[in-house]
Amino acid sequence: MVTTVYDWVIVSIYDRYNSHDENTFVGKVLFGYVLDDQTCRYAIHDYVTTSRIEKSDLSRGIIETHSRSTYILQGKGTENCIEFKDFELLRMGYSPQQISKFNDANISVLH
Repeated sequence: MVTTVYDWVIVSIYDRYNSHDENTFVGKVLFGYVLDDQTCRYAIHDYVTTSRIEKSDLSRGIIETHSRSTYILQGKGTENCIEFKDFELLRMGYSPQQISKFNDANISVLH
């Protein structure tokens, strides 16, 4: 059973312990919009933010996650990154681009 997503983004997540530390890579997740869902977990055109990506084959358009879910990537996607402090915004359905705009405008939606 798979979920097919479009307008997808592979999101790298970084964290730092304090303002003096370098960014530390935490992991990658998939963010996208549901085109088809054989698992019956999502509504069509709803957003999905996955658990950590364990395997990816971008040439075939397949992602497998830590929770053992499989996603088929429809169309061309992008890659982006966010800070760990913004991860809940991603899980709430805000795209990485929206999160970036919030941060640029210094808008505090969640934190």
